[in-house]
Amino acid sequence: MPKTYLDAIIADHRRAAARDTRSLDALIEATADLAPTRGFRRALAEVDGLAVIAEVKRRSPSKPDLAVDLDPAEVANAYRDGGATALSVLTDVDHFGGSAEDLRAARAASGLPVLRKDFTVAPHDVIDARLMGADAVLLIAAVLDDVELRDFGALAAQVGLDALVEIHDEAELERAMAVNADLVGVNQRNLVTFDVDSDRALRMAPQMPAGVIRVAESGVRGPEDAAALAAAGYHAVLVGESVVTAGDREGAVRALRSVGSGSPNHSVPADPER
Repeated sequence: MPKTYLDAIIADHRRAAARDTRSLDALIEATADLAPTRGFRRALAEVDGLAVIAEVKRRSPSKPDLAVDLDPAEVANAYRDGGATALSVLTDVDHFGGSAEDLRAARAASGLPVLRKDFTVAPHDVIDARLMGADAVLLIAAVLDDVELRDFGALAAQVGLDALVEIHDEAELERAMAVNADLVGVNQRNLVTFDVDSDRALRMAPQMPAGVIRVAESGVRGPEDAAALAAAGYHAVLVGESVVTAGDREGAVRALRSVGSGSPNHSVPADPER
């Protein structure tokens, strides 16, 4: 029996993947005629100052009532108007109340590149991200083995998606580097307890090599946190709860964007192929 939030979520996703009998080759073929993606990594690399990836998030297992009735297009436009560089949209239905429809609506309204925020456990998940309109897919090192991490990253590149490889510690960073990840997120939230360790990202930043776009995830409560992360060498912050629950979502994002001038973005080349 699953003992933690993460155990239960991953077990559900792997059961669903095991029931998926669709032809992977046919799904890949279906991506051939899609419009090019918007370049999620490139957008983070080219932005002036600290990039903000603002999240469309209705709820989570630890906080079920964040913004359950939100309008994804309205929220996405507020984030864009506040200066968000990209969006993260939850598509997990059962545990986070998200959907592919939320992603499509947010992307269409805002014009921003979008990360599909979900638990990728099978190649079909990668292709589904592309088919639903995402520009990037999340690969969580804690829930994937080395072969999955390598193969899903290669499949994402094949269909034009960027892959944000999420890590929590030095061992996972080493695994990310072994598959040549160039977009790495440090999640400050413990996926077992869902508690936030605000020192984790600061510890991990100097260990990431040059050329890696660094994203700090979770636990960014406002400009003070964002400024510390920018000073530590992060190119972007992925922010959910503090912006989606703000009375003024546009203003909350603008406040985050106001910090971090002189962050290292200009020294990291954009990927010319995305």
